[in-house]
Formats: sequence, structure tokens, C-alpha cells
Amino acid sequence: MSLHQRPQQKPPSSGDSLPVSSPSAATAPSRPLPLLTLPYLFSLLALLLFAALLLPWGPAARPPSSPWHAYTLQEAAAFAAAAGNGTVLLAAVSGPYLPFLSNWLISVRRAGRADQVLIIAEDYETLDRINAAWPGHAVLVPPAPDAQTAHKFGSQGFFNFTSRRPRHLLQILELGYSVMYNDVDMVWLADPFPYLVGNHDVYFMDDMTPVKPLNHSHELPPPGKKGRTYICSCMIFLRPTEGAKLLLRKWIKELQEQPWSKQRKANDQPAFNWALNKTAGQVDVYLLPQSAFPTGGLYFKNKTWVKDTKGKHVIIHNNYITGFEKKIKRFRDHGLWLIDEHSDESPLGRI
Repeated sequence: MSLHQRPQQKPPSSGDSLPVSSPSAATAPSRPLPLLTLPYLFSLLALLLFAALLLPWGPAARPPSSPWHAYTLQEAAAFAAAAGNGTVLLAAVSGPYLPFLSNWLISVRRAGRADQVLIIAEDYETLDRINAAWPGHAVLVPPAPDAQTAHKFGSQGFFNFTSRRPRHLLQILELGYSVMYNDVDMVWLADPFPYLVGNHDVYFMDDMTPVKPLNHSHELPPPGKKGRTYICSCMIFLRPTEGAKLLLRKWIKELQEQPWSKQRKANDQPAFNWALNKTAGQVDVYLLPQSAFPTGGLYFKNKTWVKDTKGKHVIIHNNYITGFEKKIKRFRDHGLWLIDEHSDESPLGRI
């Protein structure tokens, strides 16, 4: 029998038939049944009204699904690239990083590059928040990782978050666009694109702190003590060439071969460097000038170097330090936490 089919009521059998009332019973005056008294009816009606308020009839109404949940990377990349002459400026963020995203966006907007920004949102709430304030500039590439979690550097969550990066970049290259990736704990002091000289496959910045001469080589540096280079995966520019695609595929493979574990707390940067070293000679690479693209371990810790290279700095990376509050304090101490006084310049408004 169907779950929605009411059972048919069976007629009573002869054995269940009611006794025939006697003539005396038939002539007796009828009395109202106790259940049909007015107080009882009013009480029943009140109970039904109360239940109707607490338990609405029918299934609970669901909020309408956001139209941005069906927004694809292909659509989003085309939107951003149209404003950037075929180049996408990419960042990836989850909810806890929104203040850093807004801070970065202020500096990017000042350089006149905000319109070509595309943000990979790592959870649906962040996707909707960004697109509500700045329509079309955020997309989520399924599956969404653990939502709304501020992952500590070296944790499995941080590895899961950053290991998606080369796949996003490769997808954009396959669509035929150039792409610059930035971590959101960066601040632009000038437009970096004039420094992308030549026609190389890949451009990047060194993550080492020793001071280089101003006219240093732009070749891939020699490997360090661990047998690999120390290039930062925080800022990369790639053209849609076969060389750049080869590097990204190798990066993806290295991440698969070096998964995170409690004993070996991997992140995406060593795999990126192994990929660079193993594809050396097959990919045309360019090391950006240290004076313009310093690592945080140099810019925030070597006051003499900062003074000597004043006016040359382009992008500042707030690395060589962990923890949200510590990063924010260091930005504030150096006048780089822009959202304190300039949140109105962010496309996202006040976060």
C-alpha cells in the first residue's frame, strides 16, 4: 500500500454491529456530548491556531539559491580578462582572509588594475559576499574546501587550500588568457606589469633574504641546501604558452607525490620549486628584480636595505611571519594596513 494512500475503512461485521436501541431509549431526551461543549471547542480551536503558528503547514521554505553558485570559471575569467586586455589578476580567499583581500584590493585599485581581478572564493558564503558588493569578480570552483577556516601555515587545511592553486592557473591558461597570481597578504606600491619585460613563459620573485646586487641575474637561481630553489609561489605571472602549462602540470604532479602528513607538513611552495628545477631548460623563466619585489624577510627586517632601495619597491609580501594579528600589526607599523583609513577605496567596502 502506498505511504500516501489512506487505508480504506472496512464496514463493520455483523458481530460488531451496534445493538438496536429500545423504544424507551429512543424516546429519552438527548443530551449534548461532553466533547462538543463550547469551552472544549474554543480550547481545541486555540490549540490548532497555536500549532499552526509553530508548525507551518507543508515543507519548510528554502531560501532561493544564489545565481552565483552556477557561475563558472570560464565565464568569470572571460569577464576579468575583458577588462585586462586578455590578462586575469587572480587571488584566492576564504572568509577569514577577507580583510586582507580588501587591503590588497585598495592597493591594486590605486594602480588601476582592479577591474581585471578575479577572486577564487573557497566557500559559498565568501562567494556571495564578494559578488553582492562587487558582482562578477568572484567564482567558486567545486568542490569547496573546508569553509570559513583560517588555516595555519603548515597545517593540512593550509595545504588543501594552496594545493588547488596550480589547477586554477592551468585552467585559465587553457582558456587562452595570461594570469598573474597574488597572495592577499601583499600590498602594491606601484603597478607591477611594466616589470614583466620580454616575452617569457613565467615570471616570479625570490623568497631568499640575502641582498642581491641591483643588476642581479634574472635566471633561475641555483638550488639551496635542500637541493631546490626558494622561489615564492606567492606571486607568479604566466603566459598561455606550452612552457607555462608544462610547469603547472609538473607542479600538480609534485603535489600529488608529496602529500601532506603529520610527519611531513608540506605546502605548495616546495612542490613549485621542484617543478621549476625539474623543468629547467624547458620553460623560459624570468626572476623579477629583488629591489622591486622583496620578500618580507628582507623588507620588514633590513632597514638599511629599505633605505638604500627607497622608491624602487613595487609589491611587498607580508611573509616570514605567521598569524593574522601579527601580520596586521606589522602592516600597521609600516603604514600598509590601508583599510583602517581607506576602506572606502575597496571595491568590497568595509568588511
